[in-house]
Amino acid sequence: MEAILKKIRVDVSGNLFVKDPFSSDLGVSIVKEGTRLIQELGMENFTFKKLAAAIGSTEPAIYRYFDNKHMLLLYLNAWYWSWMEHNLVFSTANLQDPEERLGVAIRLMVEGPIYRKNDYLDPIQLHQLVVNESIKGYLTKSVDTEHESGIFSQVYKFGERISEIIQEINPSYKFPKTLVSTVMESSLLQKFNSKHLPGMTETNAEGSGRYHFFHQLVVKTISNA
Repeated sequence: MEAILKKIRVDVSGNLFVKDPFSSDLGVSIVKEGTRLIQELGMENFTFKKLAAAIGSTEPAIYRYFDNKHMLLLYLNAWYWSWMEHNLVFSTANLQDPEERLGVAIRLMVEGPIYRKNDYLDPIQLHQLVVNESIKGYLTKSVDTEHESGIFSQVYKFGERISEIIQEINPSYKFPKTLVSTVMESSLLQKFNSKHLPGMTETNAEGSGRYHFFHQLVVKTISNA
């Protein structure tokens, strides 16, 4: 299974880029080195000038692929969530019990991808970037316009698949999307807190405490509805 996923290049909205970065070696360098630099420097200090220097190119060349660093971040976020959807589909394909599938889905949201090798982008590096930087891509004045353009479709699709599992377990539960999005967002925040703001959580970065917390939260919520 992992060998199949390793070769997959996931799809993201064409509105995220000016030119498909995987259409050239330069574009590949932009997204791969961009992932590393954003994670290393943070969005506040990351610039296309620094990226151009790192890949031995020019800023105008990078702008031929992405309008700005914000769109590059959204592209990497979309790539990550599309990869997570593939993980969910492949990991639950042979599981008949919806509660077992839900357990897999919660583990994905809390711990990141199960399949951690890909020939195009590094899923582990992307997971780290999403934990530390992704929220900066959403809390902007342009979010409504970006939503209307469909560039958040990958995160929606991943969340909807998990919502469908919840509805399968309890068809009368009224808030599956709200519950899933809450877990998606807060599990990333709790992982960030465990490393950077430990006074706000009882769990550590590498332990299983977060998974047990969110699994209990979801199961009890839908069971008591």
